[in-house]
Formats: sequence, structure tokens, C-alpha cells
Amino acid sequence: MAFKHRFAATPAVFAALIFFFTLCGAISSARADTFTIVGFGDSLMAGYSLGPGQGFTDRLQAALKAKGLDVTVANAGVSGDTSSGGLARLDWSVPDGTRLVILELGANDMLRGVAPEIPEKNLDAMLGKLKQRKIPVLLAGMRAAPNLGGDYQKAFDAIYPRLAEKYGAPLYPFFLDGVAGHPDLQLEDGLHPNTRGVDVMVERILPVVQKAIADNGGAS
Repeated sequence: MAFKHRFAATPAVFAALIFFFTLCGAISSARADTFTIVGFGDSLMAGYSLGPGQGFTDRLQAALKAKGLDVTVANAGVSGDTSSGGLARLDWSVPDGTRLVILELGANDMLRGVAPEIPEKNLDAMLGKLKQRKIPVLLAGMRAAPNLGGDYQKAFDAIYPRLAEKYGAPLYPFFLDGVAGHPDLQLEDGLHPNTRGVDVMVERILPVVQKAIADNGGAS
């Protein structure tokens, strides 16, 4: 699958500042008892090429509210972000008071052929920082593209279950489950989900998110 260029980086600093102020506004406007989730990731989390209300975090929030849960799902996704970029912005991207982080990073490292040891080290550091802050994490895994070779695929795919076990974090094995390999659920780039794809992603991860909320105090 030739899509190394599909995750083209945007001006990360500018984008980060935009979502930072948006995120702070969302957190501060939420009621004190609202269960606040931060979706922390790359373009898959950010809602690349989708309209307002169509991205993963918005659709997940809507699905949780439809279940009667008082939740806010803040979008801390930055298109083009790598695990190194995520580690650099983690502390100020996840405000105090966050009740759960959905951590989804590593796809851009993989698409660039970065040695798996690097995203693993960065994700390990992020999980460690969030654990120190007593912020629970739901780890959303990624899988390597087959065209990178069997050895790379095996090494990369092992990152997420290994870290989930190390930190006792719930693991959603593949963030694009049900969407990858289905052109009708993807944009023309063959990688990012379209609106129907986002709905499939939300439907599949929803029970895992609900359990993570229940395991961390619940949301009325």
C-alpha cells in the first residue's frame, strides 16, 4: 500500500495552538461532574478532511450522550503528528481534570518506516507521564502496513499489547478496525475514514470506552 505521502504533515505548531485553546474552552465550560475524555492522536483522531461534527471525537461524544452519559470528548488530534511530536506536547495538551485519555499515535512513525523501538519508547514515556498524573488511558493500537515487510510488521504490531500489559491499560487493538481495507468507508487517499467509516470506528470502540468510563468512576 503506497500511502507514505498520505499523512502529509500540517504546520503542527499552528494546529496545536488552535486545538489547545479550543480544548481549554471545552474543558472549562464543562460542568464539574462531566466526565472529560481527551482523544490524543494524529489525523485519525483530528478528523482529517471531515466537516464540523463529523470527526471521531465528536461522533464518539454523540454516541456516549445517546447512552445517557454526561461526557465531553475533547479533540487533541494533530494531523501529521508522530509519537515524538505527541510526547513533546502531551503535558499541555491534556489538562488537569481529564478523566480518561484515548491515546492513538504511531501510525505516522510506521508510515515513515521509523524503527519500532522509537514509537514504543515515546508511547512508553507518554503512558508513564499520564500514570504519574493519575490519568487513566485507553490505548488505541495501530498495525503496520504489509508492504513494510514481515519483520517490521511483527515488531511494530507488538508495541501496543506489550505497553498495555506493562501499564495495566485497556487496549483497543486496532483503531481502524472495520475500516482498513474497505474503500467504501475511506477517503480517496485509501487510509483515512470517511463519515461512514468514522461511524463504524465509533460503533466498534464504544463498548470499550463505556467500560473504561465505568471502571474510572462512571458518568451519570
